[in-house]
Amino acid sequence: MKSYIKLFGPPIGEALKALRNLAIDFPEVCVMDTALEAQFGLGSIAGPGGISGAGGQASMDSVQMVMSFFGDDIPEERCDTIVSKSGERLGEYDFYYEWFQKPTVQQVEDLISKIDEALAPIGVRYTMTTK
Repeated sequence: MKSYIKLFGPPIGEALKALRNLAIDFPEVCVMDTALEAQFGLGSIAGPGGISGAGGQASMDSVQMVMSFFGDDIPEERCDTIVSKSGERLGEYDFYYEWFQKPTVQQVEDLISKIDEALAPIGVRYTMTTK
């Protein structure tokens, strides 16, 4: 199950970073956004030798790639689970949170609350669709 985010208004880059950073401490989800898709390419995320690496474990290169993208904000153990490996394209959306298990209504409401807090100082508006 995924919660798709469509962002409205600049600065979109700051909004994507805020949404990414929110996920670091939200272990129920992994993420994908337009910048991640461009940086890693879907083939390298889901394919052999990419983020998932052999046997589903992150390779050292993959961990370093994720850490360099997220900066010092991400613990090394979260590197293997933060970027979505589903290979699904964003389509009309700018970002998605992919849930590891079907979320409860409370978990979705918590996510909305955290997104509201993260985006309020930036001034970006958004819509969210969970399906």
